[in-house]
Amino acid sequence: MNELNQQQLQMCDIQGRLFELSLKNGYDSPAFIKAFMNSKAAVALDDTYDRLQWAGEEYILEELNEEVGGLTPAGKTFSNEVLYWTGYTYRYWHYYTGESSKEIFQIAGPDIMNHSWLGFHTLSVNMAIDDLKDIYKKKNQ
Repeated sequence: MNELNQQQLQMCDIQGRLFELSLKNGYDSPAFIKAFMNSKAAVALDDTYDRLQWAGEEYILEELNEEVGGLTPAGKTFSNEVLYWTGYTYRYWHYYTGESSKEIFQIAGPDIMNHSWLGFHTLSVNMAIDDLKDIYKKKNQ
């Protein structure tokens, strides 16, 4: 895929801020990520056009909380930086490969993203995604 357009980059930023907001609101990071990446809200953001794409991260968080019947309170939390990078990278990944949020989650779940952040956050997002996909392939051969 070519470079992302301005709207797609804004969606990446919104999803990054959404993931940060989960920490601010006291939610368990792995549980939040799992709930979001498998939610109707994520499907809406994956869509070519959906009204939810015009909503801010606060509204998306409210929609998700309602959809899952209440998000899990914090037990295990990731740093703000890890959460932003994870949310941003997941959304970018969708635009980069066309894979759905559910598919992306199966390849690189919360713990992998948390552990990969230190070495991968300085790479280009494309390169980080390619490396995460390679790790998954090697692990599942």
